[in-house]
Amino acid sequence: MYKAKAYSAASATSALASTVIPRREPTSRDVQIEILFCGICHSDLHQVRDEWSGAIPTTYPCVPGHEFVGRVTKVGAEVTKYKTGDIVGVGCISDSDRTCPHCRAGFEQFCPDMTWTYNSPDKHKTAPVTYGGYSESIVIDHDCVLRIPTNLNLAGAAPLLCAGITTYSPLRRANVGPGMKVGVVGLGGLGHMGVKLAKAMGAHVAVFTTSESKRKDALRLGADEVILSRSKEEMAKHTGTFQFILDCVAAEHDVNAYLQLLDLNGKITLVGAPESPLSLSAFALLFGNKTLSGSIIGGIAETQEMLDFCGQHNITADVEVISIQQVNEAYERMLKSDVKYRFSIDMASLKP
Repeated sequence: MYKAKAYSAASATSALASTVIPRREPTSRDVQIEILFCGICHSDLHQVRDEWSGAIPTTYPCVPGHEFVGRVTKVGAEVTKYKTGDIVGVGCISDSDRTCPHCRAGFEQFCPDMTWTYNSPDKHKTAPVTYGGYSESIVIDHDCVLRIPTNLNLAGAAPLLCAGITTYSPLRRANVGPGMKVGVVGLGGLGHMGVKLAKAMGAHVAVFTTSESKRKDALRLGADEVILSRSKEEMAKHTGTFQFILDCVAAEHDVNAYLQLLDLNGKITLVGAPESPLSLSAFALLFGNKTLSGSIIGGIAETQEMLDFCGQHNITADVEVISIQQVNEAYERMLKSDVKYRFSIDMASLKP
């Protein structure tokens, strides 16, 4: 093992603070990565504060970070896809069994033996759980390492490893493309990526927002129109006109209002995760053969496909670059939606 500088939370009520963590020496299958930029996902805050204790209890110390890019510093003897100096990325998945039906189908995120990049039992026994990207370096199995297109800004590319694939995967499953009218509910870290990706796929994109102040930014990001969801008149104008709606809202909201806007066989996919159960009208689904589904990240191959697509269309997240010393302030600002649209930590700030 070797030691790496990092930021961790010691408990659900403590601030993130500087620490030193163990990392395993690379095995023959591993890639060692110097982390350059790490995005801050809202789930980092949830896990640091143990707010998902009913589903994913947090083990402390917790080192968050599951959307990061870096430079390869060492590779194992069996690694042929990467070499020292390559710019790569890592998302939410750091390992899977590769043999289950889900893995063989390319859905490693549903593998029963999948290892999250942080807060999962560490199969290598380096620590009780895996430690994530709020660190100067990491060692990852080469099957879970992804190549970053050389034309992308690295600070903006880091959030693609979570926010990017979270929105790309349901858009691709819905075969979003020219001639389709696509709605994006909520213009935040996920929603702004949904707008960019759906527009690049050729769809007519409408953003639903509760705030008139977001209209200008939605149009800048590529939306063709903006609909104020609090206006019954505006919503009514679009009844039965959408083929697909991507719901990115993590707060309680009325999903039935959006079901009314779907065309025949239309679909809504949830990528936000409200804490309270949503109220659903069966009739809103029955009349029109409508579908309501959920989606979580994507498999390794699909994540690489997403990165290549972003490279082709020069798509990155809109980020505010911060130092690691500002991470606690960033968490408080994130709670107030005071960021456009993702924080990206410059991990060089972790060095002396």
